[in-house]
Amino acid sequence: MITEQKINEFQRDGATCIRGAFKDWVDVMAVGVERNMAEPGQYASENAVTKGRFFDDYCNWTRIPEFERIVRESPMAEIAAQVMQSRSAQFFHDHVLVKESGTPKPTPWHQDGPYYFVEGEQTVSFWVPLDPVDTASLRLIAGSHHWDKPVRPVSWADNSDFYEGDQEWIEVPDPDGDDGEYDVREWAMQPGDAVLFDYRTVHGARGNPGGARRRALSMRWVGDDARFIERPGRTSPPFPGHDMVAGQRLREDWFPVIWKG
Repeated sequence: MITEQKINEFQRDGATCIRGAFKDWVDVMAVGVERNMAEPGQYASENAVTKGRFFDDYCNWTRIPEFERIVRESPMAEIAAQVMQSRSAQFFHDHVLVKESGTPKPTPWHQDGPYYFVEGEQTVSFWVPLDPVDTASLRLIAGSHHWDKPVRPVSWADNSDFYEGDQEWIEVPDPDGDDGEYDVREWAMQPGDAVLFDYRTVHGARGNPGGARRRALSMRWVGDDARFIERPGRTSPPFPGHDMVAGQRLREDWFPVIWKG
């Protein structure tokens, strides 16, 4: 399903791009994204833009049948297990991100890990565009999944600290202001291509000031070593009422194991 070269690239850099991996699923994904935008979930956000529209929403796969089909029927789970080098692939959550044309707001640089209640080294997010993307593509800092400390999580709305209290964080980097310090990877992509990245890899995206919309579907997976971790506040996604304790595997009735090798 995925070449050894791509697995090695993912493990080394924290990100890789697979061309055409989900070209046969683009139509299904597009229907699901439109359904999600027409029927937003409880976590939907417009991201406080002053121009254009930047919509995102997550954790809707159990109510949007197209997303559930992708989770259970597409090759994504098998690819996830292979690239994570895990015997299993457990689904974590879905995330829709849509930047309409004429939306200059960038996606801030961040790591996903500090927002989650999961720790482990076997993790992968699939970022799949449903429209051709060039300058509005995903951007990632190669090797940042191996940094000693996590990046400070902040609110996208006002850049304030996501959690209260003092924590052992690295300040949010500025790859565009520090020439040559960071190895930034980004790919021009076609619908159905996929960027696979470790949730510890620092990433962001440019705004979309051009004339075409940019729809993307992201699917997050974890592997054998994923365990619940306590955070100093409400996580994102929060999953209220989960009843898990530190060190426990994620409950499979909420986070199904889709692939077992």
